[in-house]
Amino acid sequence: MKIHEYQGKEILRQFGIPVPRGIPAFTVQEAVEAAQKLGGPVWVVKAQIHAGGRGKGGGVKVAKSIEDVKARATDILGMQLVTHQTGPEGQKVRRLYIEDGADIKKEYYVSIVTDRASQKVAFIASSEGGMDIEEVAHSTPEKIITDLIDPLTGLGQAQAVKIAKAIGLEGNSVDQAADVFQKLYKCYMDTDASLVEINPLNCDSKGNIMALDSKFNFDSNALFRHPEIVALRDLDEEDPAEVEASKFDLAYISLDGNIGCLVNGAGLAMATMDTIKLYGAEPANFLDVGGGATPEKVTEAFKIMLKNPKVKAIMVNIFGGIMKCDTIATGVITACKATNLNVPLVVRMKGTNEELGKQMLKDSGLPIISADSMAEAAERVVAALK
Repeated sequence: MKIHEYQGKEILRQFGIPVPRGIPAFTVQEAVEAAQKLGGPVWVVKAQIHAGGRGKGGGVKVAKSIEDVKARATDILGMQLVTHQTGPEGQKVRRLYIEDGADIKKEYYVSIVTDRASQKVAFIASSEGGMDIEEVAHSTPEKIITDLIDPLTGLGQAQAVKIAKAIGLEGNSVDQAADVFQKLYKCYMDTDASLVEINPLNCDSKGNIMALDSKFNFDSNALFRHPEIVALRDLDEEDPAEVEASKFDLAYISLDGNIGCLVNGAGLAMATMDTIKLYGAEPANFLDVGGGATPEKVTEAFKIMLKNPKVKAIMVNIFGGIMKCDTIATGVITACKATNLNVPLVVRMKGTNEELGKQMLKDSGLPIISADSMAEAAERVVAALK
């Protein structure tokens, strides 16, 4: 789960990390009133979407008068903001953040993520923060440092100071940054985040450290512990099909292809998509119905897939372990009838009650194409598509 910059900054503020004053706005009038309340003389008008690169896309503008704020807010609110993270279709801007202008001397980059390989927490930092951090990673990766933190001991003062010095901070700024880093680590752990990023982390002309942006991703499996974070969810920023799927406990992600995939198990789903690509087509989605799918869940999964106009064929690939093949067969038959299925459907089932499930599909009278192997299923669905 992701949240907006202004929501992330409120969390940072709660953990004692310095951030500029700012007020969210949902209309141009609210933006003007926010600027008047902050008092200026310089404001930053920021688009709030769940994507990076907003500045390069025209979603972050400096304003030096109230009229400027009104003009910038009018331009940005409602625009289809295209960044390197939104894709060519962009994301509609429905929220703004009006913030005090900052005295920027030097911008740095810091983030914290879980490093599964080492089973530790990775603190990533760079002396080259700002809009071009991706280019830094590509062209001069040596300017990005990674320090691993043992979660049993946490981020101590000595390690935090070492990181601050490694990215070129000096004088009083080192201790300030080390304090921010330790608070950021506590924030990361206490909120069950999977990513916390500050880009840029600003050092002003007086050497003071402040977070000028924030990005949070949270571990969805831990959200039951954080109703206050769940309350920050913005469904407008999420794919409607993925939101609908989450209501039925389905793991669904939209993709750009035209073959819908319904699979049980994330690993099998990934392998299914790879196999479809191997046979010259593209999957339209990742869809894992899980180990305890019911006929009702399968029906809903079909409905969600078929809402995508790009879907021209469907491949069902089921391993019957906990999930019995006859249960899936019942779900497939019910779904075909409930959706008046009019695209080719290929079903491959292996495992518990396999023969019973296959016979049920055969006796259904529906034009379902059966396959025995994953390769055969992919081959047949691609052929049916053509």
